[in-house]
Amino acid sequence: MADRWHLEVDHGVCIGSGLCAATAPDRFRLDTARRSHPAAPETDASETVLAAAEGCPVEAITLTLAPDGEAIFPPEEE
Repeated sequence: MADRWHLEVDHGVCIGSGLCAATAPDRFRLDTARRSHPAAPETDASETVLAAAEGCPVEAITLTLAPDGEAIFPPEEE
């Protein structure tokens, strides 16, 4: 079975650049205030979703392994 990821966007940090929606348009949407929202709270793990999170200029996107919450991005600092 493939990994599932939980997606979250911190609206207090999001600047509405739209890079996530441009990178993964089927996974992220911008609202009328240009704040990003996941299209669904969980998704199959994918390089496209990871690229969208990594490309966010303010690191507003958090990816965790569903259901245990292990950090995918940003990685936990040791």
